[in-house]
Amino acid sequence: MKSTADVKQYLHNLAAERNATALYDSLAKAEANPAIAEVYRRLADTERKHAAVWENKLREAGAEIPRVSVDWRSRALGWLARRFGPALVLPTIAAIEQGAGSEYVNQTGPEVAGMAAQERSHARIFGALARTSGGMEGRAVARLEGRHRSTGGNALRAGVLGANDGLVSCFSLVMGVAGAEMSSKSILVTGLAGLLAGAISMALGEWLSVQSSRELYGHQMDIEKSELEMAPEEEKEELALIYQAKGVAPDEAARLADRLLSDPAHALDTLAREELGIDPEELGGSAWEAAATSFMLFAAGAIIPVLPYFFTGGMTAVLWSSACSAVGLFGIGAAITLVTGRPVLWSGIRQVLFGLAAAAVTFGIGRLIGVQIGG
Repeated sequence: MKSTADVKQYLHNLAAERNATALYDSLAKAEANPAIAEVYRRLADTERKHAAVWENKLREAGAEIPRVSVDWRSRALGWLARRFGPALVLPTIAAIEQGAGSEYVNQTGPEVAGMAAQERSHARIFGALARTSGGMEGRAVARLEGRHRSTGGNALRAGVLGANDGLVSCFSLVMGVAGAEMSSKSILVTGLAGLLAGAISMALGEWLSVQSSRELYGHQMDIEKSELEMAPEEEKEELALIYQAKGVAPDEAARLADRLLSDPAHALDTLAREELGIDPEELGGSAWEAAATSFMLFAAGAIIPVLPYFFTGGMTAVLWSSACSAVGLFGIGAAITLVTGRPVLWSGIRQVLFGLAAAAVTFGIGRLIGVQIGG
């Protein structure tokens, strides 16, 4: 007879495998490349087999098998994959699969070792897909990526951090001014000024970042074009070595490089992609779209603590601003769990506590300065 703890573990494992199955089915439907879509379908089939094992375990234990339900994170990741392409969520899924394999480490049973090995294999597959995928379509990147593009290459995290920057900075600014006991109108003007200043600064920084990348890529393309014209044999040998480093046999790598560079129309494109890692059609994305995205993400977070001052004033506005900001902070903390996989409640409350602590500090400093100035 299985213990309550065993049944609880079986239910946990079953839910995890069902979530993975639903997510991989969503990836297969969203993937435009038939070969990669087939990979996702095969991974989903493996997870179905895992789920069937835990269903049988529950039957043997005399426990009821719950109805199929998918958690909010898997649904959200599936929606993002369908909307923006699977490449957006691949780094997150690779991390989830890595965790799934480790969850089986402390479990016993003849079936567990095989499942743990398969989950680790899935993590490696998703890691490889995340590294080699062509990524999101350029316009989608510009809509989501924002200033924090470098944080793990994950656009989900970039979007969340952009909104978090706006909310925390503007909330702290508003509380600091409120602590100085300025009028509600002055607080509103200050909050809006902070929103615009921060959003414009973020947008300008993103524009400069993307535009600089475009100019750098353009310069590298010019150099590659010149080298291709002056020393085609050296470029061919370099390309062959790249393919050998990817595991292609030397003779086959040489033939592949010769065939690709024999067509002048595609030679530069091939060298740019293989040697420089540059997509000539994008060259870093649109600087203006990236700037607009960064502006909107920051402003979306920054407007939250300012909104109550449009409708009320005094301590009532301070309390409403704090409440609205707390809700926004909790939402941001919950959203980031798409990337981290941590519990929603824990992550949301942590974000609220950090944000309120920052606001409390600026409110106290504002009150101190206000008293000093006021005499």
